[in-house]
Amino acid sequence: MEVGAYEAKTHLPSLLERVQRGERITITKHGVPVAMLVSVAPVEKPDIQTVIDELKRFANGYSSGGMALSEMIAEGRR
Repeated sequence: MEVGAYEAKTHLPSLLERVQRGERITITKHGVPVAMLVSVAPVEKPDIQTVIDELKRFANGYSSGGMALSEMIAEGRR
């Protein structure tokens, strides 16, 4: 579906509902396509505890030049 910029501005809430149902809408300016309204993929939030556990595993196993991550952090504070 194509709509002009003025119509898009005037009817944005209803256009967004249509996009949410899966429709793609092209917005034109003087008949030239300039933008497209499309639905975005839902963002899945990771489990917080899983993220914390992964960060701890990374911090414990990471080293650079023989220096552990905790040592590099302490070095940066000096």
